[in-house]
Amino acid sequence: MSIDLEQAEGTVTETDIVDAPADAPEAIPVRDEEGRIDAAFLQKVEDAIEAGDETAVRELAGDLHEADLGDLLEALGENDRPRLVQLLGGDFDFAALTELDEAVRVKLIDQLPAEDVAEGIGELDSDDAVYILEDLEPEEQAAILNQLSFSDRIQLQRSLDYPEESAGRLMQTDFIAVPPFWTVGQTIDHLREDHDLPDTFYEIYVVDPAFRLLGAVALDKLLRTKRSRKIAKIMTEERQAVAATEDREEVARLFERYNLVSAAVVDEGERLVGVLTIDDIVDVIQEEAEEDLRALAGVGDEEISDTVMVIARSRLTWLIVNLATAVLASVVISLFENTIEAMVALAVLMPIVASMGGNAGTQTMTVAVRAIATQELGSRNFWRVLRREVLVAILNGVALALLMGLVAGVWFANPGLGLVIGTAIIVNQLFAGLAGLMIPIILERLEVDPAIASSVFVTTVTDVVGFFAFLGIAALWFGLPF
Repeated sequence: MSIDLEQAEGTVTETDIVDAPADAPEAIPVRDEEGRIDAAFLQKVEDAIEAGDETAVRELAGDLHEADLGDLLEALGENDRPRLVQLLGGDFDFAALTELDEAVRVKLIDQLPAEDVAEGIGELDSDDAVYILEDLEPEEQAAILNQLSFSDRIQLQRSLDYPEESAGRLMQTDFIAVPPFWTVGQTIDHLREDHDLPDTFYEIYVVDPAFRLLGAVALDKLLRTKRSRKIAKIMTEERQAVAATEDREEVARLFERYNLVSAAVVDEGERLVGVLTIDDIVDVIQEEAEEDLRALAGVGDEEISDTVMVIARSRLTWLIVNLATAVLASVVISLFENTIEAMVALAVLMPIVASMGGNAGTQTMTVAVRAIATQELGSRNFWRVLRREVLVAILNGVALALLMGLVAGVWFANPGLGLVIGTAIIVNQLFAGLAGLMIPIILERLEVDPAIASSVFVTTVTDVVGFFAFLGIAALWFGLPF
């Protein structure tokens, strides 16, 4: 294919084509092959910060995407982070703060002047601004909000007044709303002429004079309709509008169920107050999944950037609870002290029974907790799931019993011992399956987060039942003393 290099206005000329110098240095990639901030790039940024070279810092980091800039900030040392922000000046995108761990973000904001933070936050979408402000202490919030314009301050304060983890905290308060009597042509002209519109939007919302939500018009439908047609004729009723006080996890389920890209947010008077978009919901889904995963391990809302004391306090509570349940299991063992003394092999084998039950219980519990969180497990399918778990426990129990019974019988040259441990394994597998399913459901009914508390109780059940079943059956089978 050839290019006609005509000397005409608006065309490419020979003088417009400049060959790059042969000795031009190759640009250092921002990220390495594993997706982390490249070590050589990080070193150049650190050197530029150390030298106070504003030009070099802007060339290196001034055009980075907010996600890359956020990861760069986390990779830098604590003292280099505020210096990077100050050297970038107006080129620093405060949206990068939304990509940081909470502890890093709060610490960095503390190191920056309130007026600089206010100026940067004032340029963000309201949902990003609220995300940054909500983790700060009230006095820090006030210091920043007081630097903003009256309209921006009222807008952000209203969002901050909604409950934590609600749609009101998550929503963007910049949206486009038109009356139903406007025509398509008027609406399109408004979109072209108004320079104070959201950066990204997917729907035009229709409201009455009291700003109550009437419906919505998708952009594709708007652009495919004749200019003379009334908005009221092409709008669809907004059935997926969510209340500003709605829990964000429920909102995420709504997006998932109806494959939404955006949704209107209304207050108690059905007035339109904001809009939620899919990018925020993706973050919610990820955060909720991570929260459940951490809760199952008893580490709460721990972040990788937290201090030693914060992490220690976060973990100690459930470790103490685990200690109490371990003592209970030891009490059960102590009831069979004479039995264990009479047959030392029991002491060697009994951890196997408890361990296998604990693993089986954890498997069932993990599936149950996730199913409860996603509302896939309820009264409508409880009995079907219960029957399934009982059958799975019996099948796995029999398989493990045959395997371990054979091993134990050959190991200690005692077929009876193999029969005892096999029976105990089947019993414990059955109780593990029941506990793994029932305990999360009971805790959920008691309004206790099953992700946090289930593992402790499931482990207790499998340990107690495992020890009691194995040692009790052994005592009866071999006629040993209790």
